[in-house]
Amino acid sequence: MDDLKPDTDPTDGHHREHAHVAASSMASPDKPIFDPEDWKLSPFEANLCAETRQLAQSKFANRAPGIDRDARFPTENYVDLHNQDLMGICIPKSLGGRGADLKAYMLAAAEIGRYCGATALTFNMHVSSCLWTGFLADTLEMDSATRAEHEHKRQTHYKRILKNGAIYAQPFSEGGDAAAGKVAFSTTARVTNGGWIINGKKIFASLSGHANYYGVLCTELDGPDAKPSRANTMYIAIDSTAKGVSVEGEWDPLGMRGTVSRTLIFKDVFVSSEEQLMPRGVYFNAAKRWPHMFMTLTPSYMGIAQAAYDFTIRYLRGEQPGTPPVKRRMYATKQLAVAQMKIMLEQTKSIWFQAISEARPNPSKDALLRAWAAQYSVMENSNEIAQLAVRTCGGQAMLRSLQLERLYRDSRCGALMLPWTAELCTDMLGKGILYEAGESDDG
Repeated sequence: MDDLKPDTDPTDGHHREHAHVAASSMASPDKPIFDPEDWKLSPFEANLCAETRQLAQSKFANRAPGIDRDARFPTENYVDLHNQDLMGICIPKSLGGRGADLKAYMLAAAEIGRYCGATALTFNMHVSSCLWTGFLADTLEMDSATRAEHEHKRQTHYKRILKNGAIYAQPFSEGGDAAAGKVAFSTTARVTNGGWIINGKKIFASLSGHANYYGVLCTELDGPDAKPSRANTMYIAIDSTAKGVSVEGEWDPLGMRGTVSRTLIFKDVFVSSEEQLMPRGVYFNAAKRWPHMFMTLTPSYMGIAQAAYDFTIRYLRGEQPGTPPVKRRMYATKQLAVAQMKIMLEQTKSIWFQAISEARPNPSKDALLRAWAAQYSVMENSNEIAQLAVRTCGGQAMLRSLQLERLYRDSRCGALMLPWTAELCTDMLGKGILYEAGESDDG
């Protein structure tokens, strides 16, 4: 896929002005997931959320059914994201981006997930390359040489994104324990003259065949007898058109169909040393010190939970487009069901908001436990809320002409996603609660 070609310079501010005009003229805009006053959002956070909500509600929502039906990548949504200067949402302001930190990005991304889960989830894969190399990396200690190297190389990637609308994917999973952080990645980067030779495979690789660059986590091997080590994890951008890169397999899943997460193959792919997304050792350090970086899949599902709740309220009030204007709110069973949904939604929002608000390097043990609990809560409760919505709305909910059926299918996918699946979260929570660092039952 060619880099997107914007009509105007994405850094000139015109897109922001256009967004505000569009927002004011849009009929019946939805209320924010997190009210800025109630949740004490900063003006920057509130404005960013308003912008993504307006864009997603006015454009992405209408496209979502077709994207889901055809299991196709939401290319047109990425054109809009680029034209509105959002592809660089987490690129530092000093380098031409919006400068969103982890919390601001996740709040804004939840608004996108509310209208198209697949767009929000794939957008996260792109944004993470900027969030990790931007805000997160800027909080880490580096010696002056490493910092200078990082500053030089990240500008190459940022310019591609801001000027050309280049899309960066983030293939992670390999079918083993590497994505969970337990062993070294089996995708290898063997040192060669001027760079590396990459070999390996990534499964469930979102944006396969549609990203311009794949931000690949791989294990560097320097010498014929080098042993794989997690400490030697490299984060390298691979051009999707490079010789030896291929995409395999069909894509016809239950939900999140627009992510197009096919299998990526790297066969003797040469990548120059200039394509590092992080210098040697920086990703490994970031993964140890910034555990909240692995929560960035959750905004998509926070948005889906809100959308399922919103649909149910509109349906019971006779206000859901595409359904007869018949009120069903007077039935006690419906009232009890929406009360249960509201309780679960508010519980989920609260723990998630707290977790992303306290994200920082080297979090306290309690903060880390909350992060795992928040991850679990969002991924499981989004599906539970969608299930309640289907039961409460009845037969209409099964029609593919309405979005609830899609929300239900999409919501089931979150708990399965590495590196923090629902099972891994409960496992880490149980051990973390009962054991302090270094404790064991031996002897």
